Amino acid sequence: MINDKQRPPGADGTEASQQASPGRIGVVDIGSNTVRLVVYDLPNRLPIPIFNEKSQCALGLGLGRSGRLNPKGTAEAMRSLVRFVKLAKAMEVGHLELVGTAAVRDASDGADFVRRIEAECATPVHVLSGAEEARLAAVGLINGVPAADGVLGDLGGGSLDLVSLKHGEVGTYATLPLGHLRLRERADGDLEKARAVVAEDLGKVGWIGETNGRRLYAIGGSWRALARIFIEQTHHPLHVIDNFELGFFDALRLAGLVAGLSQATLAQLGNIDARRLETLPYAALALAVLLEQAKPARVVFSAFGMREGQMIELLPPRLRGQDPLISACESHAERTGRFAMHAQEILDWMTPLFGAETAEEQRLRLASCLLSDIGWNEHPDYRAAHAVLRVLRLPYPGLTHADRVELALAVLVRYGGEATDAALGEHLALLDDARMMRARTIGLALRLAQTLSGGAPGLLRQTRLAMDEKRLSLQIPKDGAVFMSEAVERRLNRLARAISLKPQLVELDELAAGVA
Repeated sequence: MINDKQRPPGADGTEASQQASPGRIGVVDIGSNTVRLVVYDLPNRLPIPIFNEKSQCALGLGLGRSGRLNPKGTAEAMRSLVRFVKLAKAMEVGHLELVGTAAVRDASDGADFVRRIEAECATPVHVLSGAEEARLAAVGLINGVPAADGVLGDLGGGSLDLVSLKHGEVGTYATLPLGHLRLRERADGDLEKARAVVAEDLGKVGWIGETNGRRLYAIGGSWRALARIFIEQTHHPLHVIDNFELGFFDALRLAGLVAGLSQATLAQLGNIDARRLETLPYAALALAVLLEQAKPARVVFSAFGMREGQMIELLPPRLRGQDPLISACESHAERTGRFAMHAQEILDWMTPLFGAETAEEQRLRLASCLLSDIGWNEHPDYRAAHAVLRVLRLPYPGLTHADRVELALAVLVRYGGEATDAALGEHLALLDDARMMRARTIGLALRLAQTLSGGAPGLLRQTRLAMDEKRLSLQIPKDGAVFMSEAVERRLNRLARAISLKPQLVELDELAAGVA
């Protein structure tokens, strides 16, 4: 079904589903290829996934020919669904949402399957319309890429959902029967015929050309599997799918390459589920044809989609408007920090070191402050290396790969490391000289701040950093014996040298102006 004019219901921000109760929330995605349960912990900030399991049931296998669900798949799905509902109960999930997508929606026996699920699991099933599925995918993506601009492509087993995006705002949508399972069936297993099918269906989406020169955001299990292959083939240093980017020509070349490979060859390219290998060439072909017609400047792969969109809609309104990256970092700091969180205090204290900075730069600097105590409980010999690995791999939204490396470098330096350390190695290729300098300055400032205050809140406000053309001054109260140490002087010296200034420790009778 294609709709070029209607905006997806709820895209104006209206309530679309029941709000979750405090505690834990769960989403079961009954998809055309897999059935998956994700459970989120609901603290005072954005939820954190604490359980994630899928079962590859292939409900939509054969749907294009028979019009009915795959009998073998329904049996496997029922077994998985009963397990998932029981697990959710044992985990004390306060709100469990079961959602069906394209296969359940389109199959002639889909309604019967839903009634069977509801009877055996004693839990209602919400079968999403194409519009709802597209909108929720966009909500999930925007949680990870707040300013997304271009088109979202969500490839499932039964459908390809396309949503136009303009600087984080949801526009028009199209739902096409081009899921990797259905596409193979429509083309009778012929890739050349599949190319013509995809081209014809995409040709009916009048606005797809508006993506030219912007970005294509690719989500869905098969396209994430492609991203893993692309990461290996391009020797990309950071093996994280979320926000992995490729330029148009590289993406088109690699998608075309994978579309032409045999299953045996594909099996050698990475850790890919054997059942996914059968349709991966069709997923690659669909991406290649979409690229040819949309002509985006870059392709961005995202780990956030419909399930995350459904989770967000279950949240209380007070949580929905939070910055997902900062909320995630705040949650981490609250759970693992030594003392009461004082990241804003550290941020304000080091601000004189940074003149004109963008809102995004300050946001990333705040994230660095929030994560500055991430390795306190590690062995001192391993703090820097372990902190780097944790920052690079944290499942936090809203970070490009360059952002991750900048954060990791800042934390590495905060724990006494250098950019030359093996802990970061080839990852530094993702940063230009300006970002490396900025990350190193942040890290040295964090190291000084943590030494000066001992990590305890309130003390930094009694001191102040000041700069002129020649000197970096640390101003402390005259009776401030708590701030005087050889380690403080050493770290002040190192920070000053890094920004080509002379260090100066100044004791003042009155430092009221420096109190925030």
